[in-house]
Amino acid sequence: MRKSGWFMLLLALAAGGCRKEPPPKTVAVREDGALELILCSFNIRYEGNQDQGWKSWPNRIDRVVGTLREIDPDVFGVQESQHGQSADLRASLPGYDFFGVGRDDGKRDGEYSAILWKKNRFAADIEDQGTFWLSDFPENPGSKTWGNQVVRVATWVRLGDRSTGRSFYVFNTHWDHRSQPFREKAAPLLAERIDGRRHPEDPVVLLGDFNATRGNPAVDYFMGEKVSLAGESRAPWPNAMMDPYQKLKGNEENRRTLHFWRANEDSRRNRLKVDHVFVSQGARMLEAGIKRAASLEAQPSDHHPVWAKVEWPE
Repeated sequence: MRKSGWFMLLLALAAGGCRKEPPPKTVAVREDGALELILCSFNIRYEGNQDQGWKSWPNRIDRVVGTLREIDPDVFGVQESQHGQSADLRASLPGYDFFGVGRDDGKRDGEYSAILWKKNRFAADIEDQGTFWLSDFPENPGSKTWGNQVVRVATWVRLGDRSTGRSFYVFNTHWDHRSQPFREKAAPLLAERIDGRRHPEDPVVLLGDFNATRGNPAVDYFMGEKVSLAGESRAPWPNAMMDPYQKLKGNEENRRTLHFWRANEDSRRNRLKVDHVFVSQGARMLEAGIKRAASLEAQPSDHHPVWAKVEWPE
């Protein structure tokens, strides 16, 4: 590095409070060619004045970051992340790259459904990433036409794995919390976009807060079930995905991810697993779980993050 480069680096460190970050480590090449990923979906809850004390974002950011560091995902999606929160995540997790936009204007306004990935392991295809709006006008920022009162989006990025040379797609979405008609229109649009990806041979990861559980036809459509959506009978989706949590933990009674800032007591809400990690066919499902805090006030969000470890053999 030239002297001027070292000088600029020192200035950057000084501007950051002299916080020294270790340089990215080179990732070892997988000789067997297997694409192994730890994936996570995490609704971090938007920053709002109604959340005070231990629920406020300034008091939660360390818990959010600590939770993510414990899971140590290779790739994760966040929902409800406003611009300032997204900036906090990027500053607090310098080992990750970031892609996402504000849903209200396609820039900074509104919540992000962003995707983050380990920068030392993956390289993004900048020609194959973007955001579309879940409406009749998916290319129009801020559009909403399906009965949802707030704007909803899906974000995608194609990543190349430096350790295997293989590429894969990640989609991250946040569905409406009230409108079932919205969900039943969002499902086929999202499936259509997945089917229409430029490299159909690449595996796919679908992350999100769907505000719907298994058993909802909009969610079951992704699992390859014959369902009725928006009054129309739908044949099973030929590119159906798999649910690692359901496969590995399907008998667990308490699968709640949306807990409304309550403790983890048993209740009728224990089936509220609205946050999901889905993967395309061909993956081996190795591990899956829901990351719960040890106590009520240790919770980083009103959602528990859900995670999975999967592998696509060569």
